[in-house]
Amino acid sequence: MGRIFISAAHGGKEAGGIDPGTIAGGTTEAREMILLRDLIVTELRARSFEVLSVPDDLSAADTIAWINARGRSTDVALEIHADAATSPNVRGASVFYIASNDQRKSNAELLLVGLVRRVPQLPNRGVRPDTDSGLGKLAFCRQTAIASLLMQVGFLSSPEDRSLLQTRRRDFALGIADGLASWSRVVDPSQGNTPEVTYPPINISINGQNYAEKGILVNGNAYIPIDLADRLRVDLSKVPEVRRITYHKVVYVKAIELRDFNVSVGWDAATKTVQLRSILVVCPGQLDKIVSNGNTSEVQLQVFLRNNNENALVRFPDIPKLYREEASVEGVNYDIAFCQMCVETGFLRFGGDIKPEQNNFAGLGTIGGATQAASFESARIGVRAHIQHLKAYASLEPLVNEVVDPRFRFVTRGIAPLIDQLSGRWSADLDYGAKITAMVKRLYGI
Repeated sequence: MGRIFISAAHGGKEAGGIDPGTIAGGTTEAREMILLRDLIVTELRARSFEVLSVPDDLSAADTIAWINARGRSTDVALEIHADAATSPNVRGASVFYIASNDQRKSNAELLLVGLVRRVPQLPNRGVRPDTDSGLGKLAFCRQTAIASLLMQVGFLSSPEDRSLLQTRRRDFALGIADGLASWSRVVDPSQGNTPEVTYPPINISINGQNYAEKGILVNGNAYIPIDLADRLRVDLSKVPEVRRITYHKVVYVKAIELRDFNVSVGWDAATKTVQLRSILVVCPGQLDKIVSNGNTSEVQLQVFLRNNNENALVRFPDIPKLYREEASVEGVNYDIAFCQMCVETGFLRFGGDIKPEQNNFAGLGTIGGATQAASFESARIGVRAHIQHLKAYASLEPLVNEVVDPRFRFVTRGIAPLIDQLSGRWSADLDYGAKITAMVKRLYGI
């Protein structure tokens, strides 16, 4: 029967020191996850499962390497985390799976249902592709060779979730063990000898054209012959972290990992086709250049927003149109501006200090030491202020419209022409630019 690998997040060595993870309520994420992991291991072994517990002193990269050195095709791997948020009211559990993998999504649902059945007081935040994470991908989901999932068991920053975790730790462990047992049986239903591994063939489409050679489906993940990467102008010769397998004397690579090289990867279940599209076709020019052209339609922006917040367009029905119009006037990439708005407002959910009625879509401040963020008379003026502030950072060109951004004159003009250069400037978050870039790639399906 397949084995189960379990990793407790954090606690290992990162950047020369021990990484405690989130710190809240007099405890750390590393401590809470190790305690929970130990109970899960005990429970699964009592059910006669073979469980491998990842050593706690390993870094995130070493954890993946440790599993990959030991994993077999019938094994599964789970890493448990506790999330954190600026608001103590944010709660609940979720499971992340590798994007575009319906099989792994189904596995994630088994795991999450197991937990919330045992702890019904814990809100269910649903299963989510790893592209929904803050940086747009999760190494544990993508680089672990065997079937893998990442679970957020709750928010350590929430007093309610933290209390549940500490007072009902055994129930958490039982629920996660239930889900892991179900998942393991799905991956390896056999109890006898493992038959010779065979992988079903899949079709390949490149930039809208069907390709004669076939790919293969491995644990629900699409793999393509490595030579096709050259057709997409991706050089993998010096990128060892991209997952490779050899099957019938052909080297294949995991298709979704090409997203790191600006390749859009999709899946058509009806025709069993992995759809690849080069960024050179999807988005001519530089992906991260703020002063450039947007590439999406108004409808695409509407669908993207609605898919992530079904109520987003109720209060702001014209927001995609406003971003396209206002950004185009000033020569700013409206896709980038729109995605920054999604990051700042949580897809127009707001929820922080800024209220929807302020029409402030990018966390713009005021002048003179005001206690509140800036407010604007209409959604259009709020979008215009956002675009003007972006242009101030990215360009030396004068504004076309009259200035409405209250802090336009305080920006050193042209200091941040690329998205990543907004980090530490627009926001104190040093990953701010990476989060916007991840959102842009998510919009483009990259």
